[in-house]
Amino acid sequence: MRALRRYPVLAALIAAAVLMVLPFLVVALNAVKSPAEYSANGPLSLPKGLYLDGITDFWERVDFGQKLINSVLISGSVAVGAAVLSVLNAYAIGIGRVKGRPWVLAFFVLANMLPQEALVYPVYYLSKEAGLYDTRLSVILVFIVVQAAFGTYLLASVLGAFPREIIEAARIDGANKWQVLWRVVVPVSRPTIGVLLVFFFIWTWNEFLLPLVMLISNDNQTVSVALGVLQGQRLMDATMTNAAALLGVIPAVVFFLIFQRTLTRGIAAGAVK
Repeated sequence: MRALRRYPVLAALIAAAVLMVLPFLVVALNAVKSPAEYSANGPLSLPKGLYLDGITDFWERVDFGQKLINSVLISGSVAVGAAVLSVLNAYAIGIGRVKGRPWVLAFFVLANMLPQEALVYPVYYLSKEAGLYDTRLSVILVFIVVQAAFGTYLLASVLGAFPREIIEAARIDGANKWQVLWRVVVPVSRPTIGVLLVFFFIWTWNEFLLPLVMLISNDNQTVSVALGVLQGQRLMDATMTNAAALLGVIPAVVFFLIFQRTLTRGIAAGAVK
């Protein structure tokens, strides 16, 4: 206690960590309770045993395995595609010095500020006309463009300060524009690109509105859509609701923990630069 009083910043960090972890713990505890135990003792009581029927029932009801595959496929494809598109755009804007660079960057900033509700009807109409409606590819293409808008803005700012001497030295050695990009710019910018990959994956994983509109077939829906649709049907008790929330958040948490070092290195590299 004395140490916490001496270091108020440390105390604030510990309190913030507790507040962040506490909801997850409450969800996990209620996911393994029986409905009768939940009704009798409330949501804050400790479970007397492991009641896994809620988890298994939810898994079978929504075919969670297929939803998990869809979410991983869509989020992974968007993360890679948006990162590649961001690198290409930022290379042209930040190092290629295209004409009207401030206006181009302003366009990408405007794209980031545009609410997704404004995209629903145009995207729905275009996907219908292109024959891509109710396909995972339609959602992947839309989110690649949406996420790449932010990635382009961020990387263009980073590459705008890229040392010109390194690029000139590579060109003197005979490297063309593509070789400069993939052998010089990308390796140096790898920490920032890694951060974008992590963010793009998690952001796409948590998306709900556009997948809800674009994916109406049960076989194509994502985890977030399955959770929202099933809860909206009022077919679940409290314990199954918590089981659904637990199953929905665990994959994203696992992904974040696996790539935590990549995220930390990217942020640290940006701070050093």
